[in-house]
Order: sequence, then structure tokens, then C-alpha cells
Amino acid sequence: MQKSYETERLYLNVLDKSYVKSVLNYWVKNKIFLENWIPTKDSSFYNIETQKKNLERDLIKINNLECLILWIFKKTDKDFENPIGLVAFSNIIRGSLCTCTLGYLLDKDEEGKRFMSEALKKGIEIIFSEYKLHRIEANVMPHNRPSLKVLEKLGFINEGLFKKYQKINGEWQDHIHLSLTNEEIE
Repeated sequence: MQKSYETERLYLNVLDKSYVKSVLNYWVKNKIFLENWIPTKDSSFYNIETQKKNLERDLIKINNLECLILWIFKKTDKDFENPIGLVAFSNIIRGSLCTCTLGYLLDKDEEGKRFMSEALKKGIEIIFSEYKLHRIEANVMPHNRPSLKVLEKLGFINEGLFKKYQKINGEWQDHIHLSLTNEEIE
């Protein structure tokens, strides 16, 4: 399996522990910004050892085809030192479901530049063509209009509201459940 992918403006890379400083810098830089969108992280999350263990764990899962986590880099960042976000296809289930869960994050300074749309389009292509999955599911808080707009433009269908679905920033938040299906899979 290829570990690096390319779009017009981006590289999408599976990272190993050698990139731990870059990944930690991303999390530290975006800590306050991401508090409104992800589950609360304790202080130990923001250290080099935790991030090293996370990258090692993720790589094992990726190699076992249990998930696909792609860190996003601008093509101008030739040394892959400054990730601007990530796209994660997790909870991959095979068999009669052939599904996964989509999550994604973008650097606070890169919003509105359509980088996430570009990265997600490529990630979806990989999940459908290489992983041969039938369905991608995503859950987005109703007030996250930019994220909902991105998914809708990519063809995701709103399947309803999950009440108090996930604890974000200390409060249980409703999420809109969306999905995209791969009509090429029989």
C-alpha cells in the first residue's frame, strides 16, 4: 500500500514516529482552536512521548487495514515539517458492512482555502478504490456549518440527528449523521 498521496496542492502522508515533533507542533499550535471540535485532551496528550506512542499505534492499525490516517502537508513544505491537518478513516468494518468513520481537522490558519475539500476528495477516492469500502460515515455538530458544507459538496447525505452523541469541550453535543456510499461496490 502506498504511504503518500498527492493532490494538486497537497501531500497526504501516513506518518511514523520520526515525524513526532511535527505532529506535536500541530497539536500544540491548534490546541485552543480545536477545543470546540474534539473531545477534551489532558495535558499528557501534548508531550512528545504520548505523540510518539500515538503514531506507533496508528501505524500498526494502518498496516492492519483497521484505519487510514493521512496527515496533510502543503506541497511547498518539501520536508514535511508543518502538517496543516489530518484526515482519518477509522473504525473500518469489513464483511457485510464495509464501512468506516470519517474525522478530519484543519489548522486554524488554513481555513477557507479549500484544503480540506481537496484532501477529503483524495481520501474518499483511496477508501473506495484501494480499501474497497462501501460506506463512509461522518458526524458533525449542527453549528459547524463549514464542515457540513464541505461534506454536502462531496455528496454526503444527511441521515439524521444523533442527540447528545459525543462529549466535546466538556458538554454532550448533538451531531448530524452523514454518509457517502460507493456505488461501485457490489
